[in-house]
Amino acid sequence: MLARSAAARRGVYTAPLMSDAPLKLPLEIEDIKAILPHRSPFLLVDRILELEVDRRIVGLKNVTSNERYFIAGPGGLPTMPASILTEAMAQAGAVLILSKPENRSRLVYFMGIDRVRYRRPVVAGDQVLLECEVLRLRSKMGSLGGRARVDGKVVCEGQMTFALGDRPGAA
Repeated sequence: MLARSAAARRGVYTAPLMSDAPLKLPLEIEDIKAILPHRSPFLLVDRILELEVDRRIVGLKNVTSNERYFIAGPGGLPTMPASILTEAMAQAGAVLILSKPENRSRLVYFMGIDRVRYRRPVVAGDQVLLECEVLRLRSKMGSLGGRARVDGKVVCEGQMTFALGDRPGAA
């Protein structure tokens, strides 16, 4: 059995910070966990397929029937809530921003969404491609354009604003 640190026993987030080494694609779930503080069931990105630092990212979300947030949609068909889909796009965008070596010890705070449109429902069995591109990037703030696709069709799109901050306990 692995020994846990005192901080881990208290429930304090202590994931190892990423090194400045270049990232190797595709990024799998453990690589994503090293970048984002989210954990199941709140980690909504399963894999990163493409990444151009400071430009764009393409992630993947595999939607399964046992996800706890499914709601009954039209005709009783369980659908992914629009807010969860938006959060998945935001998480892919956060990986893009935090992939830059000077941002790897920071956190991305989701500040707002604009012009979001939901085009069609996302159901169990769908593979959602999460695409984000940098619209504006400053040292502590920025905005991203996001688009989610299933089978090549846009299911959601919009713009997200974020702020960069220090991780709690960072000096």
